[in-house]
Amino acid sequence: MAMTVIRFNLVDPEPAAGSLADRYGTALEMAAYADQHGVDTIQTEEHHGAANNWMPAPLPFAGAVLGATRRTTVTISAVLGPLYDPLRLAEDISVLDLVSRGRLVTVVGVGYRPEEYAALGVDFKQRGTLQDELLDTLLAAWTGEEFTYRGRAVRITPRPHTRPHPLLIVGGASKPAARRAARLGLPFFPSAHLPELEAYYHRMRGEYGTNGYCMMPAARTPLLHISPDPDETWARYGAHFLHEARTYASWQSDETHSAVESAAGDVSELRAEGVYQVLTPDEAVAAGLSTYVLHPLCGGMPLDEGWRSIRLFFDRVLPRLAS
Repeated sequence: MAMTVIRFNLVDPEPAAGSLADRYGTALEMAAYADQHGVDTIQTEEHHGAANNWMPAPLPFAGAVLGATRRTTVTISAVLGPLYDPLRLAEDISVLDLVSRGRLVTVVGVGYRPEEYAALGVDFKQRGTLQDELLDTLLAAWTGEEFTYRGRAVRITPRPHTRPHPLLIVGGASKPAARRAARLGLPFFPSAHLPELEAYYHRMRGEYGTNGYCMMPAARTPLLHISPDPDETWARYGAHFLHEARTYASWQSDETHSAVESAAGDVSELRAEGVYQVLTPDEAVAAGLSTYVLHPLCGGMPLDEGWRSIRLFFDRVLPRLAS
């Protein structure tokens, strides 16, 4: 059966008084509804200082989602590792792993926006060194044993619920990222469909003598919205999809790769690209995707329209996929 994902980044470009709180509350209600109807994972993200209020604090939000759900996993894709204190991150993930009994999945990346590092007072040029230290520290901390950190003896408690440690995945689109994952025997999650990077990861695993696997995104994994009338939805709400696509495009460079890459200049071009797709329930079933990623609140989407998409998917798409 296909994997099902609900994605939240809680963007709202022009929030009215109280609307951001409403948006966050609705996301938690949607997560609980999706959990009851069998979604596989709720995914959230991290970006800082975005004018459109992009989610900057995925760990507290993940904790709220875990508290609102009972079976689904919550995936943070990705925590920007070098922006965190390694010991505090180890503690935070350990507690979330305990309260959820292992339902938190953490992808750790370095990011690609120098302005985020500048805003938080972290040297962007040191991101690789900081990421190596962070990953080594997390794995040492979660043993529950004393270890040396920056020249002093430390011990992190409590130990996580999951053994040997919570699911930790290295994300990225570069050879250094793949090499880090291979060195530590951690899973590797490329940020886009990059088969050559997967081959490099496995080659490096062979050199290090470690285990591990690559979670390669499919070449085509569109962001979905379900509607009884796609033409009407594109006409009324296409600007929300375009807002997110343009935001992503403004952050990209020749060195970065994202599964959400768009060169669209207007809504009609965006629709033709197929990165964002509005499908009827019948079209969604016929698509036969390996992963269905719903993005119900994309780009500040009105809450009632987000609910319509979610309910259509779980009422008229998922039961047919299961059968």
